[in-house]
Amino acid sequence: MRYELIIFDWDGTLMNSVPKIVACMQAAALEAEWGELEVAAIEDIIGLGLPEAIAKLCPGIGPAQAERLRQRYSHHFVSGNTTPMPFFEGIEAQVARLRERPRQRLAVATGKSRRGLDRVFAETGSGAWFHASRTADETRSKPHPQMLSEILHELSVPVERAVMVGDTEYDLEMARAIGMDRVAVTYGVHTPLRLAASQPKWVAHNVEQLFDWLNG
Repeated sequence: MRYELIIFDWDGTLMNSVPKIVACMQAAALEAEWGELEVAAIEDIIGLGLPEAIAKLCPGIGPAQAERLRQRYSHHFVSGNTTPMPFFEGIEAQVARLRERPRQRLAVATGKSRRGLDRVFAETGSGAWFHASRTADETRSKPHPQMLSEILHELSVPVERAVMVGDTEYDLEMARAIGMDRVAVTYGVHTPLRLAASQPKWVAHNVEQLFDWLNG
């Protein structure tokens, strides 16, 4: 077994939720009277906690307008937008294979809120896949490594026996900050060149490549 613990990012790594995130953020920005947001700018902040994402997307935004934008984004994401959010093809079967391995543990470290992650766990039945999870609103947002440190502590796994898998530099940099191995996936939002700067142990261009490597 290559790693005792595999920690996955969610959006852009396990679930193809990027189109919905972009659509909801664009609608929210218009309704909060901030103006139009470019697709590339929104993709850049996926993985951050929502307050941090809004601050980076909208430099200089005031507290009241930021709160309005946050509320409208949450509304659209939960009930106002019907863009589908499927798992990337092969994810469910591949995770099931990992779960069959003795002593293999799986976790999630995400920029979602706890309410948002629990909602998607319930909607997809995927909550039982994971032994632990951390969200940006219950600890520090990526790229700070606190959520990884907390998962390691909860599961009593040394850092050298764990790996972080993600599609953004935020995922990889939080792992690098505590000396954790990291795997980049290029089918998400950040470019291969940008991901390479974080010195990943492996770069996977599709789901099959990712899990072939994780399975050793």
